[in-house]
Amino acid sequence: MSGNLFAGSQPAQPAGEWFTAHCDGGSRGNPGPAGYGAVIEDAQGRVAARLSRFLGRQTNNYAEYQGLLAVLDWAQAHQVKRLRVVSDSELMVRQMQGRYKVKNPGLRSLWEEAQRRAARLDGFEITHTLRGGNREADRLANEAMNKGM
Repeated sequence: MSGNLFAGSQPAQPAGEWFTAHCDGGSRGNPGPAGYGAVIEDAQGRVAARLSRFLGRQTNNYAEYQGLLAVLDWAQAHQVKRLRVVSDSELMVRQMQGRYKVKNPGLRSLWEEAQRRAARLDGFEITHTLRGGNREADRLANEAMNKGM
């Protein structure tokens, strides 16, 4: 008999490092020309990615969710297992945390998809910051909107 109770089983994978994503979405008018921006950093604070995209004529909340979905997509594509998201959208953050209900039918499908993608990670956290705490993501979102105007 082996002295290892778990002989033949795979060793546990390391927990993985936490990446941090600052994301922002906006529209000029509501609805209006919309875009999102995001900055993703590795555990050492190095920028791993900058994302931005013009979304056409959309609402601010739609753009916020598209920014979140973009960072979740990036995380999955790059095998990131743990992700902290920082956003200045109090509505989206509290909806993702389960503190607010998603009453808008247009946002419901986006929220559901974000929940599914977040559940695929080993760790997911989302927190709210004031606008000043999301400056680079805000700049990228504005650049995306400028491209479309």
